[in-house]
Amino acid sequence: MKPRQYILEVLMRVFQEDAYASLLMRENKMDRKDMPFISEVVYGTIRNYDMLEYQWRSYASGHVKKKIALLLDMSIYQLQYLDGTPSYAVISEAVEMTGKYEKKFVNAILRNVEKRGQVFPHGNDLKSLSIETSHPLWLLQMWESHYGNEITKKLCQEDQERPYAFGRINTLKIKKEDLEKGDRIKFLNDISFIYEGILSRTSMFAEGKVVIQDINSAETVRYLDVHPGMDVLDVCAAPGTKSQEIAMFMENKGKLIACDLYEKRTHLIEELMAKTGVSICTAMVNDAAIEKPAWKDSFDRVLVDAPCSGLGDLRHKPEIRLHLKPEDLDEIIKVQRDILDTAAAYARSNGVLLYSTCTLNKKENEEQVSHFLEMHKEFSLEEEKTIFPFENGGDGFFMAKLRKM
Repeated sequence: MKPRQYILEVLMRVFQEDAYASLLMRENKMDRKDMPFISEVVYGTIRNYDMLEYQWRSYASGHVKKKIALLLDMSIYQLQYLDGTPSYAVISEAVEMTGKYEKKFVNAILRNVEKRGQVFPHGNDLKSLSIETSHPLWLLQMWESHYGNEITKKLCQEDQERPYAFGRINTLKIKKEDLEKGDRIKFLNDISFIYEGILSRTSMFAEGKVVIQDINSAETVRYLDVHPGMDVLDVCAAPGTKSQEIAMFMENKGKLIACDLYEKRTHLIEELMAKTGVSICTAMVNDAAIEKPAWKDSFDRVLVDAPCSGLGDLRHKPEIRLHLKPEDLDEIIKVQRDILDTAAAYARSNGVLLYSTCTLNKKENEEQVSHFLEMHKEFSLEEEKTIFPFENGGDGFFMAKLRKM
């Protein structure tokens, strides 16, 4: 199969089946040398979907089949966003990929778009920003009401950038000074770094000396404030990256329980712990929304890294913009609330419950914490923080440190 044909197949599944491109491409049989191009066009098309359609929609009257619309989108992405790709090759192959009744239509539109060049919506309003940055208008309206116009603009612009790949040291297996000897590593703080290359293909990753983890995800665990010898519970742990970091800060001394709803995902936790030299962690299948009486008042630290809408991670997962609907948020908020209510019982007196999400939505974040504090007078808020992606290139995260009296 040719790369562009594969790209179209992936896009069709993303847009019509609510699939995620990363999962679809993980086990593909395409030539490895074609994958950078494939990944660039797939993610570029998803990330710029509304803007790409804006380029050709005025040339098309009436309904356009989804497959043809996506073919136009991915072709225009190549024409307008990629250097070094000959226009004639893009247009010619796009025409080849259509049925005989659509060849003239596709050819005419792509040639018109190429001749005219890129156009932008007129105006300085949210609707224009929505098109230019391919974010749903309802999301921009919500962000503006929560964070203001300037932050909304910055978030949209940041989401259009290619994501960074951050790494995090595992000090159970290697010291920072030894890891710094490699000239491809640039540390951003004492544990997180950027690697020049593909970290997952290195021996240090294979040997568990480093893990792949967003810089702000790693920052979240610091707020849990764990120490060696503690009893710690991570109620929504899979695939286990934060649990591993917890064990690292505990110096692999104490007790750590890491849970997930599905057995298959607990195996991912166990595999990561074995790979990274963690022996204090027990991975368990557990429904975080159902109280476990045996755990009452049993833990010094409880981490609730809650399931969320993922609005802080739109660079890595631009599909969220397509899949998520406003009504989905109500269901997510209820799940978070149930998990928090259950986890509250597990913390000991003077213990810490840390609530975190990778979303930017005050209803899931600050308002969720406020509701929790109203219902649980035995807790007080010590600190809460929102980290925006434009601050350091990482994912958007929220964290709240809650102390039990």
